[in-house]
Amino acid sequence: MRDMNRRDAMVAIGGVMGMMGVAGAGMFAGTGEGTLTPRDDSAAAEWFRISLAQWSLHKTLFKGDLDHLDFPRISKETYGIDAVEYVNVFFKKKNDAAYTAELRKRCDDAGVKSVLIMCDGEGDLGDPDADKRRRAVENHRKWVEAAAALGCASIRVNAQSRGTYEEQQKLAAEGLRLLCELADPSGINVIVENHGGLSSNGAWLAGVMRLVEHKRVGTLPDFGNFQISAGERYDMYKGVEELMPFAKGVSAKSHDFDAEGNETTKDYPRLMRIVRDAGYRGYVGIEYEGSRLSEHDGVLATKRLLERVRREVRVW
Repeated sequence: MRDMNRRDAMVAIGGVMGMMGVAGAGMFAGTGEGTLTPRDDSAAAEWFRISLAQWSLHKTLFKGDLDHLDFPRISKETYGIDAVEYVNVFFKKKNDAAYTAELRKRCDDAGVKSVLIMCDGEGDLGDPDADKRRRAVENHRKWVEAAAALGCASIRVNAQSRGTYEEQQKLAAEGLRLLCELADPSGINVIVENHGGLSSNGAWLAGVMRLVEHKRVGTLPDFGNFQISAGERYDMYKGVEELMPFAKGVSAKSHDFDAEGNETTKDYPRLMRIVRDAGYRGYVGIEYEGSRLSEHDGVLATKRLLERVRREVRVW
């Protein structure tokens, strides 16, 4: 399969998703899982934890060379990463509790934590049509339930809408609040990634967070998804800084590396200083999306870079 991003993939397989039917983690920045205390000197060098986003291996998964149920074990055995982030398209049996239970068992057997489920193809949470907006909220119920069964902290959703800047903010906030209210009894967070359109405008998405004003809502700042449209790109450093106050997860997008192991399209130390200065102490998910390196080598290169930056960018 040709290289694609998650949104391209959802377009390509939208018909399949329609037939099939059916977090990192923590609260606002500084209060996530694994939060460190100033007295914990040994933990200071590891002020964030590394998780592996399933999309890093999407080519392997789509080809059938890796089964979704084996992803947690491969994450631990091959990459030494004991926390994973799923993408809903790889759940073959969306409403099957037994399938989810088997995935949970395999995680437990491997000693792997499920952090979040990335959800695409379930309708626009900011749809101008109120019925469609409510339907999109309801479509996410199965993922809230799956996330709870797996022990995730969050589901990652999109905030697509239509209309003016302000109209889209209002509509997206309405849909997100409804979904937060649905997810609250399960203890699942609803986090929004900068993922194209106005959601890739950091100021716009930060404004949506303020309008929702619910303890379950948050952001998943992605280092690479700041393309608003074909001719408009938002500054990634400004965007990450604007989204970090609401972050309940961080997506470390990577594309390529130089001979010294630095990411060639973005300044990782600068980005991770922004993450640190926001007080974030949760999971940072590897999401390799390059084409020059293999998926396997790209994941390892991103992990090595994050580990190096974690040592160099200290908490105190």
